[in-house]
Amino acid sequence: MQHEALDVLIVEDEPQLATLHAEFLEKNFHLRVVAYAATLAEARAKVNDHQPRLILLDNFLPDGQGIALMEEAAVKKPGCSVIFITAASDMNTCSQAIRNGAFDYIIKPVSYKRLRNSLERFMQFVQTQHTFKVIDQSNVDALYNLQSKQFSSEPGTKGIETNTLELVQALFIDRPNVAHAVEDVVEKAGISKTTARRYLEYCVTTQFVKVEMLYGKIGHPRRLYRKA
Repeated sequence: MQHEALDVLIVEDEPQLATLHAEFLEKNFHLRVVAYAATLAEARAKVNDHQPRLILLDNFLPDGQGIALMEEAAVKKPGCSVIFITAASDMNTCSQAIRNGAFDYIIKPVSYKRLRNSLERFMQFVQTQHTFKVIDQSNVDALYNLQSKQFSSEPGTKGIETNTLELVQALFIDRPNVAHAVEDVVEKAGISKTTARRYLEYCVTTQFVKVEMLYGKIGHPRRLYRKA
């Protein structure tokens, strides 16, 4: 029997990035976004209104730090999990998130390969909780392993700046069925060809876009990029 999709709250003050997250999780997982929040105050209200099963949480918000949301009673309940997606790379914030029970912690700029891995484990975690009503040590180990699984190395983010990445990704969000050449990105994003190539290849590596080759009668084939 197919269970209802799990409710998700996205706490993110960048609208384009929030849209990206929502599109990615609803397309690839049995999840539905029930609310967005761009401030800590909004997040507190919507957590209590919607009682989401999962929260994608940014830390740097206009009116405070997202980590404070984990003190809310509705977030502390066993039926609510938090995945941090944040530029906060200091050990204090990360340690506090872990102590407060965050399911995962992903540092921006977002690798959608890494986010997929996290969401896959979260879905398995929920399924395991549904499967075992009475647990033994092996069941407990399985639950902990889903939160502490080792990851293969992610593509490096050196030279990748969040605002520019979001600008490039927005071109594909606005026109998801259009294949863009490097020159298109240069013109529309207002960046150099070298920069455009670097960000496009990063998007390929993180599975945000896919590559298509356009073969003409003369010269080398053109490399086109389309939203994955």
